[in-house]
Amino acid sequence: MGAFTVVDVLGGESLLGAPAHPAAALAQLVRQGLPAETLARLAERLDLRQAEISEKLGIPQRTLTRRLAHHGRLTAAESDRAVRLAQVFATATSTLGNEGKAAQWLKTPNRALRGCRPLDQLDTDPGVREVESILGRIAYGVYS
Repeated sequence: MGAFTVVDVLGGESLLGAPAHPAAALAQLVRQGLPAETLARLAERLDLRQAEISEKLGIPQRTLTRRLAHHGRLTAAESDRAVRLAQVFATATSTLGNEGKAAQWLKTPNRALRGCRPLDQLDTDPGVREVESILGRIAYGVYS
């Protein structure tokens, strides 16, 4: 991913309170639960409303609103889904050149995904792998 990391997407070391590089530190943060504010940062970068990000991550809107108001934390499962989305976004940003193009690409129907939006595929591990495969083909100039 180069200089643009998952930690950057989620709000940086200041919000997460962990070093940016070791994968073990990120794994531990996921187990503990990410701060709910990371979703606000992620939604902002993806140009999504709070309702959309909560739907994509399977968090009821009222629950997310309450956690944001009380500076709560996500569950480990919710944190894992947020990191998965952030990883794909970071990969798309590196592949496509900037955050705006990456966010737009994730929200645009794609023929390689049978007309579905890449963002809608990120709710399952096989869907994530399929989107990452398409990004890999784009990076290497393979027609799909």
